[in-house]
Amino acid sequence: MAVDIQATRDVIDVITGGWRAQALYTAVKLDLPDHVEAGRDTDPELARATGADERGVHRLMRLLVAMGVFEGDGTTGYRNTPVSTALLAGPQSLHDMCLLYGEEFYAAWGHAHHAVSTASSGFEAAYGLPFYDHLGQDPALARRFQHTMNAGSMFFHQVPEVFDFSGRTVVDVGGGGGHLLATILAATPDAGGVLFDREHMMLKAREHLVAAVGPERVRLVGGDMFEGVPEGGDVYILCRVLAGWDDDAVVGVFENCRRAMADPSARLLVIDRFVADKDSTVLPALWDLHLLVTTGGAHRTLDRVTSLLDRAGLDIVRTAELPMETTALVAEPRPSSQP
Repeated sequence: MAVDIQATRDVIDVITGGWRAQALYTAVKLDLPDHVEAGRDTDPELARATGADERGVHRLMRLLVAMGVFEGDGTTGYRNTPVSTALLAGPQSLHDMCLLYGEEFYAAWGHAHHAVSTASSGFEAAYGLPFYDHLGQDPALARRFQHTMNAGSMFFHQVPEVFDFSGRTVVDVGGGGGHLLATILAATPDAGGVLFDREHMMLKAREHLVAAVGPERVRLVGGDMFEGVPEGGDVYILCRVLAGWDDDAVVGVFENCRRAMADPSARLLVIDRFVADKDSTVLPALWDLHLLVTTGGAHRTLDRVTSLLDRAGLDIVRTAELPMETTALVAEPRPSSQP
């Protein structure tokens, strides 16, 4: 049988993907994009700045130039490309995402066979604790994870374009560092907000929201969405917070939001990435498997989420597409389900 050269190349590209990811992680761990931006852009200068061996730096940079992460060479100087520029340290940087994926998540993916074979968390197999429990015990990791979530917020600016928040009280359930709520309030001057999340998120969220929109437009409430959510909101938002939990738990959160709604005109926005069992694209399928490996969770199909909303007395009235294959579902309380 003749060798299929293209198939061989495709297999090699896939199985060496982890090497490429670790090369990029190493560059970020050594702060190479920031050093290049600061003008320390030759092999000797990068070696001195990082404390790494010059020969190792040269070989790493040679690969990263070939990958399009940097341009130039180690003698005349390297230059950042849009890829490495996205990794420069800063509020919207992918820097911490790269570190998280290169360390904790890379270790979890080392147990992918276990995760798939048992439908349970590879992270727990690697670290001995569920991901969120481990997160609660490691403040530095929690900050890195929050920065990673913030970095994945490139669609936030379009949320006010797909829903009218004017004059409404917006309750962001599981709102994390407050970036989505800040984006909505900045785009809607007559709206007010409530950020609801676990107590350990309050300090960081308060700092960001006060700086972004001021203290008078937002209230921060600590608590557990599985036990209840703040009452009286006009719009409740659940953005990327449901994938790690089983169906009954998710229905419970939906019910808590419905019970807390001020009146029948209130709405629930569910913003997430949904999978399709037929004709799936790579990104949703990849993130779904990543959830299994890290938390034991899963992305859901649109039909499945619709059925969970139905169980909670909520009906989808509209959907809107957002970047990065993310979808916003707008749901209303069913009249017979009002308290």
